[in-house]
Amino acid sequence: MLKQSLQFKLSQKLSPQQIQLMKLIQLPTQAFEQRLKQELEENPALESGKADNNELTDDYGDSYDDSQDNETIAAEDINIDDYLSDDEIPDYRTHANNYSADDDEKSVPYAAGISFNQYLLNQLSTISLDDQEWSIAEYLVGSVDESGYIRRPISDIVDDLAFTQNIYTEESTVISVLKTVQTLDPPGVAARTLDECLVLQLKRKEQTPSVTLATVLIEKSFEQFTKKHYQKLISKHDITEDQLKAAIQEIERLNPKPGGSYASNNRIVEHVVPDFSIRILDGELDLTLNGRNAPELHVSKEYTNMLKGYKDAKEKSKSQKDTVLFIKQKLDAAKWFIDAIKQRQQTLFVTMNAIMEYQKEYFLTGDERKLRPMILKDIADEIGMDVSTVSRVANSKYVDTPYGTKLIKEFFSEAMKNEQGEDVSTREIKKILETVIGEEDKRKPLTDDKLAKLLKEKGYPIARRTVAKYREQLGLPVARLRKEI
Repeated sequence: MLKQSLQFKLSQKLSPQQIQLMKLIQLPTQAFEQRLKQELEENPALESGKADNNELTDDYGDSYDDSQDNETIAAEDINIDDYLSDDEIPDYRTHANNYSADDDEKSVPYAAGISFNQYLLNQLSTISLDDQEWSIAEYLVGSVDESGYIRRPISDIVDDLAFTQNIYTEESTVISVLKTVQTLDPPGVAARTLDECLVLQLKRKEQTPSVTLATVLIEKSFEQFTKKHYQKLISKHDITEDQLKAAIQEIERLNPKPGGSYASNNRIVEHVVPDFSIRILDGELDLTLNGRNAPELHVSKEYTNMLKGYKDAKEKSKSQKDTVLFIKQKLDAAKWFIDAIKQRQQTLFVTMNAIMEYQKEYFLTGDERKLRPMILKDIADEIGMDVSTVSRVANSKYVDTPYGTKLIKEFFSEAMKNEQGEDVSTREIKKILETVIGEEDKRKPLTDDKLAKLLKEKGYPIARRTVAKYREQLGLPVARLRKEI
């Protein structure tokens, strides 16, 4: 039996311009500068720099009309007067005034270097190897990951050499070449495991009694060492507590990720440029938007003159009409982009200002315990914008504060109730947890159960499993691994 029904569905469809605006809002300062550069290159009707007010046009049409973007429109239907005006535009219409004077400097700092693998190959070229050994060594260097390790089994590497390099060899030969690769800098590179990495570094050091003992501990008792079974180590190796302590200090000076200090392959390390700055002036907070986010843009005078020339022409050829259609499209795009930049500036400033006011106590003191519980919806409701807009600002923007440069999303956190029934930020609880662990007796570190009891005594009744979760989020190990002698 067929059944007919009528359904009403309400949906909202974003225009291409709205989508582009959302993308602009999401861009951090450096990416925004690249987007701006791209637009200036692609649209000759858009120009940067200060406009000549005596020659600049005012509004280039009341609105951007998508329906006029296609080429079926007749040139006669274009109201040229909408694009031409003798009115002057005041300065405040062409640029924002809420940025600091940091910011005539437009260059972006970068830190770059050769890839880690290339750094190793450069060293390898100074070692005497025959053709086959060189090919194997080159393949091994190519197998070193960003941390400095070779994670693949030697048997797999032997197979790969046969299939991809047409090199037929034995595991013993590859291991022999690997030992050569492991002599390269930084010490510990090309190790297959953490214990091998540490031993390689120890063998490069001056062989003092502490270094020798540290090598024995890693080679003979690595599992007991990682689990901090110190008494077992003392008994097994017949050493004193002071000798063990000295050996552990040698191990703690080693680098478990020897490749970590080098730029990874084909990657440029980019410095963070804060999008906002907050300063305390006479006991009050002062917010500024980085001037790089407030470029001076205007519509090309030449393009408006072209339209004027078309309007004054007595005879209008088809090629002239086609040119006018092209000019109109470029002018509309330029006008929209300038408006979008202004909306972006306003959205960024209003959103960050609301966050600053919401977390005023923190920004005045720098005490993370003063951070109030705050979710995206709190700010969205405050400024009358969508949660997704606030998210775009929070997830990709940085603010320079008197306490360092911070990612804005770090100021957001869920709420929990303390014993007085007040809402407290989970960040506040994490900060207190971090402080308690930092002040504990490292010879007898606190278990998660004891931490939960201590927090409860301080007025934060949270479960042991919640303590464990927060501890892991702070990157702190369990009590056993925090133990020292």
